Amino acid sequence: MVVDTYTPLEWLAVAPVALPMAAGALCLMFRSRGDLAARITVLTLGLLVLLNVGLVHTVVQQGTLIMAMGNWLPPFGIVFAIDILGAVLALTTSVVGLIGAIYASGDIDIGRRRFGFYTFYLLLITGVSGAFLTGDIFNLYVWFEVLLIASFGLIILGGERAQLDGAVKYGVLNLLATTLFLVAVGYLYGLVGTLNMADIALAVPQLPAAAPIGVVTALFIVAFSMKAAAFPLNFWLPASYHTPRIVVAAIFAGLLTKVGAYSLMRIVVMLLPETRDLLADVILWVAVLTMLVGAFGALAQGEVRRLLGFVVISGIGNIFVGVAVGSSEALAGSIFYAVHSIIVMFGLYLAAGAVERIAGTSSLHTASGLYRLEPALATLFLVLAFAVSGLPPFSGFWPKVMLVQATIGAGLGWVAAAILVTGFLTTIAMGRVWLLVFWRDAVNGAPLRSQATPDASRASWMVPIALVVVIVAGIGLMPDGLMQASLASAQSLLDPQAYVNSVLGEGGN
Repeated sequence: MVVDTYTPLEWLAVAPVALPMAAGALCLMFRSRGDLAARITVLTLGLLVLLNVGLVHTVVQQGTLIMAMGNWLPPFGIVFAIDILGAVLALTTSVVGLIGAIYASGDIDIGRRRFGFYTFYLLLITGVSGAFLTGDIFNLYVWFEVLLIASFGLIILGGERAQLDGAVKYGVLNLLATTLFLVAVGYLYGLVGTLNMADIALAVPQLPAAAPIGVVTALFIVAFSMKAAAFPLNFWLPASYHTPRIVVAAIFAGLLTKVGAYSLMRIVVMLLPETRDLLADVILWVAVLTMLVGAFGALAQGEVRRLLGFVVISGIGNIFVGVAVGSSEALAGSIFYAVHSIIVMFGLYLAAGAVERIAGTSSLHTASGLYRLEPALATLFLVLAFAVSGLPPFSGFWPKVMLVQATIGAGLGWVAAAILVTGFLTTIAMGRVWLLVFWRDAVNGAPLRSQATPDASRASWMVPIALVVVIVAGIGLMPDGLMQASLASAQSLLDPQAYVNSVLGEGGN
């Protein structure tokens, strides 16, 4: 039940948005003092991690947490409605954001700091967190716009030719997706007369049979598929993610496509379940083709960053499988996979940046011999490669098992086979990177620059990668907590009555 006053715990609902937004404004004031902005960012995101831990604990103990803005109670005002799915994803966002901020201390030069890197970075975290926590479908669009503006600023920061080229491809396709999303929101509002997600969940089943809700659902699927880089709308990602600074590419690879996948779950599964059932086969084929295109694309690449871009795409296919199958087990596997993919892909891009620092290139044709020089980095990269391939005992193993079991249980053995084949192809692609870049002898006296790197600078990229590996190994060895949270999130999406009651009051009034 919504009340007019809030406890301090309930104010946690807006902390993941208000805190980085305020810190971003502060960094803008001190943008000429790059070191101070860096410290503000790290301290802010460290505090945000702690607050998000408290948010997850509160939601687990008390259920969906509600914060109505300006005392305008739902469904009329803007509301933050935080269930276990949103809370877990917000926590994951703050964790990778903090690690990325630590890495940025050695990756972002003074010029980019003065042009507002940390302000854009915190604004991106704000937009992603807002998308995960909002209970209003139009404000989901607003948070998409916030993260799009921030990401566009980050991708062009530096003004290099390759960055501008990548930004055009990234910007045009994402603006088109956002436009389709806005059209779908307007169309849905015209049908149901409300923007509150809980209210929409009640209104959609009451629509007349002739209502064109299938068209609205199709628009949402296309928009979010483009945002998530699903087949056949995936071509923009590998053409743009290799251009910005590595920490920017890492945060993009970890978070941005997952916002699209999350939105597909939240809107299509929770709010439009009947039309999702009608379009399930289409989503399933998109999922399988996305997995396979990503895996084969990774095998075809000769540069580490481009290869990782296709691995991101392949992972989106795995997430879409759960949306297509629609059972609680399959959705739980997709949610678990999304959290895993945020962390692992973020870590892999950071590791690719370390390779570029040491070898002066990320080309598989010239980068070589790094194992003898940096055995610790080689080991960390290998762990991340195992995790992204779905090999035990790391984080990627469990969601793959959940998805395979769910697809077999649904009589979709061919989809389970596609998941396993994709994992095998990804293992080959990542193994190829490790063998060529780390294990083989240096090619033609390939330059190795790590010996000239001061220990303090080396720590700025080794420590963040090691932190990611610890998280990946921890999830793999102790998956029960995330697995239970994923199952609870999936059940909430499939049966949103508890969510509706929390937002609108018992009985949905």
